Amino acid sequence: SPWQPGPLPGPEPAVARRQRRRWDRRAAHWQGHVAANPGLSRSLASLLKEIGPGPLGRVVDLGAGSGQLSLALAPRADQVLAVDVSPQMAEELRRRAADAGIETIEVLVQPIESLALPPASVDLVVSHYALHHLRDADKQLVVAAARRWLRPGGRLVVGDLMLGRGASPEDRAVIAAKVRQLLRRGPAGVWRVAKNAARFTFRLQERPVPPETWAEFLRRAGFEAVGTRRVVQEAGLVWGTRS
Repeated sequence: SPWQPGPLPGPEPAVARRQRRRWDRRAAHWQGHVAANPGLSRSLASLLKEIGPGPLGRVVDLGAGSGQLSLALAPRADQVLAVDVSPQMAEELRRRAADAGIETIEVLVQPIESLALPPASVDLVVSHYALHHLRDADKQLVVAAARRWLRPGGRLVVGDLMLGRGASPEDRAVIAAKVRQLLRRGPAGVWRVAKNAARFTFRLQERPVPPETWAEFLRRAGFEAVGTRRVVQEAGLVWGTRS
């Protein structure tokens, strides 16, 4: 591969093994979930708008899943490296790319927090609704690594679940709106509220942070022209440029 990804730096973390099992189970039904979720579609559209038009060069998609973002960017890219921890998701992405006649996507099955690429070898690093599954320390490691991979002038653009733990009025409004939305579904919604409350309290599976925290991660890593924008309810964007 021209990307020459580096070797894994030691044993795979247990958190990565858990993520692999989870997403392998969901791979067969993920496209249906995406199609039925207008919030994900709006978030993806906002991310693509922020990336902007024109040729993209070499792109890395972190947590590519079944390829919503990779497939959208591939026609404008010289090459897309789609990285995901799940072999089943990766196989779904390969199938969709083949069906679309796209040959510029290379799929790599690997935990994104241990990905190693050559310095200054990438023009754009992107991620959509994946990085909130990482521990906060791993989020920062990935952001710092992305800056090393990028050429001068290259960009990191992330669209994700961006939500704090209720400390701000914005967070509390989003949480209240989500609770009301779920409760309108009846007993199934009540169960979802209880399950999500436990996940949120103990940061199980999903570990979102608010947009301002993401912006601070980028600034600490040395990115410039850092910006954020809330998209819909809990979804947000963050971006920055390597000088």
